[in-house]
Amino acid sequence: MQPCNPNAKIETKCLHAGYTPANGGPGVMPIVQSTTYRFDSTEHVAELFDMPTEPMYSRFANPTCDAVEQKIAALEGGVGAMLTSSGQAASLLSVLNLCNAGDSFVSASTIYGGTVNLFSVTLKRFGIDVIWVDPNASQEEIEAAIQPNTKLVFGETIANPALTVFDIEKFAAAAHNKNIPLIVDNTFATPILCRPFEFGADIVVHSTTKYMDGHAVQGGGVIVDSGNFDWVKSGKFPEFTEPDESYHGVVYTRDFGNMAYIIKARMQLMRDFGCYPAAHSAFLLNLGLETLPVRMKQYCANAMEAAKLLKASDKIASVTYPGLEDDPYHALAEKYLPNGTSGVISISIKGGRAAAVRFMDALKLASIEVHVADIRTCVLHPASATHRQLTDEQLEAAGIDGGMIRISIGLENIDDILEDLQQALDQV
Repeated sequence: MQPCNPNAKIETKCLHAGYTPANGGPGVMPIVQSTTYRFDSTEHVAELFDMPTEPMYSRFANPTCDAVEQKIAALEGGVGAMLTSSGQAASLLSVLNLCNAGDSFVSASTIYGGTVNLFSVTLKRFGIDVIWVDPNASQEEIEAAIQPNTKLVFGETIANPALTVFDIEKFAAAAHNKNIPLIVDNTFATPILCRPFEFGADIVVHSTTKYMDGHAVQGGGVIVDSGNFDWVKSGKFPEFTEPDESYHGVVYTRDFGNMAYIIKARMQLMRDFGCYPAAHSAFLLNLGLETLPVRMKQYCANAMEAAKLLKASDKIASVTYPGLEDDPYHALAEKYLPNGTSGVISISIKGGRAAAVRFMDALKLASIEVHVADIRTCVLHPASATHRQLTDEQLEAAGIDGGMIRISIGLENIDDILEDLQQALDQV
């Protein structure tokens, strides 16, 4: 069997990229359940530490994970990818691969609450400062926020749960004018709905726990490298262009070319942090990826119908869903997400937190979960859960109020979903 055509459509890549069965070999990507790999010579192992072209130890590489990494890189249009044990780990390593103590980075303020805490509290303890900017800031304002020690710009394609749509081209232009890369969290969009590299992003991260997995059976994350950023020309990243003494003097740009970023992340950070997923987790993730195009289409269709029902209710103060024509981010959604804006809807119920609790507790089909982008419909009150650690000022900056509910529309029959939402609204 021939390897997947790099020019194949994305639906075909979801099924065939990353793994090519050998003659007489398993037709489905196998699980390589081993932490170790055996070699015929000491020299072979030594060569792998110079040029890591195959797995040598499963703290940072595994054949099953490697196949899934190749698939995700193909879906996003990148040169390489690295799986992690969670989306938070992917966000963490994506920044640590560029920032040292004393550095800073710029981030849109509407990103996921857990990432807000990671950036504003934990990374601050590492001596790395985050500079928050409004996602609606002008390019000039973004550039003004970038300081001499700023190493990257960060944002989410579709913010969780504010559902603002990130203007990738604007933020990419600002970052590139200052010779630094743009990292985009593409979790809610997935490469089915948006491929940020096509709009100027340099690095993409995902929580694969969400739509990529889709079935709520395993947690994970991934970092994807576009291979497009010129680390040498930038002049701001000596860790890429000068010898890494912790890794026998390797120079990542010299030795690995346009894969310098993702190789450095693996051989330096994954080696030390060890937050690599198990082979079985990667196998389950691959099952989700195989049906991703079909599922994303239906998520979007179901969510649009649900958003329309919620919009028509006099119990609802506001409905945020970029697919709606009157949504303030609809124009950006048409540009970056022409095939749909995921299955996640944010609503604010009249009556604030108490009314939100009554609505959620009245649901019968939809479940209350600390999760999103599941195959089943689920709901969450962000101010009480995922964003509970944020201050009132941070909640406001993230677009969250006490009446906000995040609704993740699943793949049940749309009539059943609408009936459940309506009966719960009737009890508010």
